[in-house]
Amino acid sequence: MSSNLKIITNILHFVNKNILRFKFGRKFSQYLKKDTMGDRLRYFPNPKPVFSPKFGVASIPQEQIRDSLNEMVLRISKEFPATDRNAADGIYLGTAGIGYMFYHVSKHSTFSFNKDIYLQKALQYIQPALKAAQSTKSLKDFPSFILGPAGVYAVAAVLYNSIGDANQSQYFRELYYESSKYCSEPNFLNCGSDELFVGRAGYIMGALWLAKETNTPLRKSDLYSLCKIILASGRKYALSTRSPCPLMYSYYQVEYLGAAHGISSILQSILSVPGYLDENPSDANDIKISIDYLLSIQTPEGNFPAATDDIGHESKLVHWCHGAGGVFYLMAKSYLVFQEEKYLQSCRRMADLIWHKGLLKKGPGICHGVAGNGYVFLIMYRLTSEPQYLYQAICFYQFMESDAFKSNARTPDCPFSLYEGVAGTVCFLADLTDPLSAAFPFSDIF
Repeated sequence: MSSNLKIITNILHFVNKNILRFKFGRKFSQYLKKDTMGDRLRYFPNPKPVFSPKFGVASIPQEQIRDSLNEMVLRISKEFPATDRNAADGIYLGTAGIGYMFYHVSKHSTFSFNKDIYLQKALQYIQPALKAAQSTKSLKDFPSFILGPAGVYAVAAVLYNSIGDANQSQYFRELYYESSKYCSEPNFLNCGSDELFVGRAGYIMGALWLAKETNTPLRKSDLYSLCKIILASGRKYALSTRSPCPLMYSYYQVEYLGAAHGISSILQSILSVPGYLDENPSDANDIKISIDYLLSIQTPEGNFPAATDDIGHESKLVHWCHGAGGVFYLMAKSYLVFQEEKYLQSCRRMADLIWHKGLLKKGPGICHGVAGNGYVFLIMYRLTSEPQYLYQAICFYQFMESDAFKSNARTPDCPFSLYEGVAGTVCFLADLTDPLSAAFPFSDIF
């Protein structure tokens, strides 16, 4: 490779690696204003009839869903191969996310006839991601679950466990657990150390998923220690900024509220650690007050602002990353933990909003697309057993198959990836065939 070509290649890699920080980081406020003002209608009007009790329990179109899923999987395999070039940016954009997709599908009985093939494909896709992860030199990047090495190691550990390779599974589990020591420093990241994509909340969610999927003991002492650090960090920041909430956090100097980088997923991660609230009642009190603070700023139509500087303004983002589609998981988990009806009512309001404004023009993905919003209905169905939510989930799938969507939805920047592209849609479709086990990737509240 010539020196000039090498320089250009390195520049392109740098731009690709940092595009998410530009899009979701410190420049989010300008991006948000441009994004919301530039498109007055961010969603397709929902053409489906409102659910009526006379509909009964919706029939899941299993064969149609299987055909759709198989078509998407073939496209991914053909157009996004398991190469080093496609391995960067962890499970969010890279081949590790595709490996997770194949594993996710392999667990469903609907696709059991292809289980071995899916697992082999998953292993194929994890290899270049492992190579990229093991070349990471910055220690502060190691604990990153969604965007960095830790998430890749977790997926690898689960995959090797699924094929019965105990030694390899343990090796990658240990690499994952070892990375926790790097995020025990209170400010190990200058941009913000507590959020989901690169911070402690993501590490905790990954550890919970890893222990569950491999049926191995949860390292509670490590997680309890990280919870303590997150609580101390949130209290310190809230005090310094005179926040009305006892816990608050910032990422690239923005006080996000949603799932991607905000307080909702941070609190959800702590709520999900078994036994922590019972053993730490003062922390539990601050967490509950913080959840109720978020509840108090839910808009009349059911949405949540993307960040604190958006409170009081119209909230147009109805995504998993920012808005109701992601805050939903905190409120649903709060309902399960505290058994207070107000949290379930909050979830109902979010689901109603998503039914009307959740058919996003941004595409089919789970981060800021239709499948991510469709997951809310699957989780509501698990929470309540009410048939309207299964009906709504099926309607969102059917709309993604419509000519109106295929002709007019935008193509994501990374159209085959787990979070932005159709790999996440594949996970949603697989879960739709078995709704009582549905769970948004790495965010199972049950």
